[in-house]
Amino acid sequence: MFILDNAKIKLAVDLEGGCIRSAVIGGREWIAEGMPLFKVGLRDRSGANVSVDAFGARSCELTENGAVYTGFENADLEVEVFLTEKNCEVEWRIRVTPKTDGLCAEWVDFPLVALPKLAENGGGGEILFPYNEGALVRDMDAREGSPFNHKEPVYPSHGSYAVFPNMVCSQMLAYLWGDCGLYIGAHDPARGVKGIDFYPVDSGVAMQIRLFCGVDFGETYAPDFPVVWSVVGGNWESSAERYRVWFESALPEGVKKVAENPRLPEWYSDSPLVLTYPVRGTHDKDEMKPNRMFPYVNALPAVERIKKVTGSRIMALLMHWEGTAPWAPPYVWPPYGGVEAFGEFRDRLHENGDLLGVYCSGFGYTLKSNLDDYERTDECRERGLEAAMCESPEGKVEISRICTSQRSGYDICPASRMGRELLLEAYSPLFEGGADYAQILDQNHGGGQYFCYGRDHGHPPVPGAWMTDNMQKMLATWQDSAPNMLFGCESAAAEAFIGNLLLSDNRFELNYYIGRPVPLYAYIYHEYLRNFMGNQVSCPIDDNCDDGLAYRIAYAFSVGDCLTLILNQDGGIMPRWGKVVQEKPTDSERMIRLVAVLCEFYRERGRDYLLDGRMVAPKPVECESVTFPRRKSERTLTLPSLLTSAWERADGSRVQILVNPFLHDVTCRVDGRELTVPAESVTEIEIG
Repeated sequence: MFILDNAKIKLAVDLEGGCIRSAVIGGREWIAEGMPLFKVGLRDRSGANVSVDAFGARSCELTENGAVYTGFENADLEVEVFLTEKNCEVEWRIRVTPKTDGLCAEWVDFPLVALPKLAENGGGGEILFPYNEGALVRDMDAREGSPFNHKEPVYPSHGSYAVFPNMVCSQMLAYLWGDCGLYIGAHDPARGVKGIDFYPVDSGVAMQIRLFCGVDFGETYAPDFPVVWSVVGGNWESSAERYRVWFESALPEGVKKVAENPRLPEWYSDSPLVLTYPVRGTHDKDEMKPNRMFPYVNALPAVERIKKVTGSRIMALLMHWEGTAPWAPPYVWPPYGGVEAFGEFRDRLHENGDLLGVYCSGFGYTLKSNLDDYERTDECRERGLEAAMCESPEGKVEISRICTSQRSGYDICPASRMGRELLLEAYSPLFEGGADYAQILDQNHGGGQYFCYGRDHGHPPVPGAWMTDNMQKMLATWQDSAPNMLFGCESAAAEAFIGNLLLSDNRFELNYYIGRPVPLYAYIYHEYLRNFMGNQVSCPIDDNCDDGLAYRIAYAFSVGDCLTLILNQDGGIMPRWGKVVQEKPTDSERMIRLVAVLCEFYRERGRDYLLDGRMVAPKPVECESVTFPRRKSERTLTLPSLLTSAWERADGSRVQILVNPFLHDVTCRVDGRELTVPAESVTEIEIG
């Protein structure tokens, strides 16, 4: 039995039994049930999956700091685990060595641990989940019943997998219970691919750190980083603080603070208001005929009206603008209606000091659009482009699972020579098109590439750190090709890519499905980049609830993001992108008025911290709650009526803001003070 007993944790690991027996933190037992200390997934040369776990080892030889496991029934391999204590934290390490070149280590779950059930399921805790920029999850049933439940990541990839660096932005999880938290962080400076997730087991919740190995057949997987357990405070900011300390000790290459980054254009600090809308159709599955925002210059009256009211620089961010077909990657150029019409709109915006952005759709290769007659099936066959596509473990190229209602096609492997060339061929004309911003990796959440097992692409036969390295290098090359354009992705850039994707589409609203959004992303990374409030697609709050949209605008502002309004073809405001029918029109004037108040506050008072400040834990706010109806559900969302965040300025002083998006005043208590935050306003207080 390995026993570690310090001021923060008493840990008992039954190495011979292959599981964690006990972890006492804050005077309470945290282990809900015994799970195998590790699981290993392997592939044989046919691509078949073979898996083993610690319970299946017939032999366990104890070492000074761990154990070596052998004698697995269906795989000839050796697994060695190591445990060490450092500064009252536990560092876990593992080494996996196949004893035959017929096996390849694909992934390792380590260390596996089952913690108590969540608070809404009869237990005590909640989980800080770095998914879609951060969520607190208290109800496993709600999470598992949502579109974003636990799924094992497999080929072909799916956009909603809890994979880092993709929809998961950071390499950590935390379980919070009372005044304590157990932080679990993979301190990997290479930012290799990981599954970071949790799932229900009989007596509790399994916390999963899945390390994808990225090795070849017969090679040893021996990561040069630990998985760290640290006992922290019970608020989520304590876990974020622990991870930020590590992150800043091992910044990804090329990452600089906003105040020191020469790549950022002068408009970045202006916090432009994003106006996003399509020029064809009114939603993603509509008939793709030009709407009243086409020709492009038809949008200028709406742009100018909103600019006048808000006083903000505008970024017009176009959807369905591609001259090929909407959401039919990788080819986007020339623009719909021609280069001249697109260029006229760009130039008119620039003359007024405004900006032009475009959505692109990532690493798919579209064989056929489901929205119009666009098709490249013959070209794919004639050019032998299947060699550029992601392959299954069995060596097959299968149809993509990404945006299947809009298109049918494959996923491109950008680590293959042909894949890189294909993407550069498709996007090079865009780089020269004069736009200020391209969400070039829409559909590639977080900026990562999809799983590929191809054995003749020049990369290892299983996912791993090579994927991160390839993306960093390719995005850097693209940056060099488009020095006057910023790139972004769907969801905010995972930390591996924050030096490459400096403005992205924060999808925090999706976390209302699984719990409560929290600004984990801003807490860790805000000094290094900003994002914009995403287009709110699939938001679960009822579309007819104006308070719900106002609340989301206030949330985005409070976490330091640029604001977004989604326009309909008449220049009015939509509650989210993707609506087919809206029963009750949104109060457009209310939303523009709220945005105007927030933009004015940014310009006159908040720029010195909302642009590049360091987020800190706010003082607790006691206030009334607000309940929002959900779309297509009888369940509701109950949230604090005020949005709040706290920031440290460059001079070390600290400030907290409280944002009231509603049409009535809200009274609260903060740090022993009673305050009234007027309707549709921001209150700023100095804090210690």
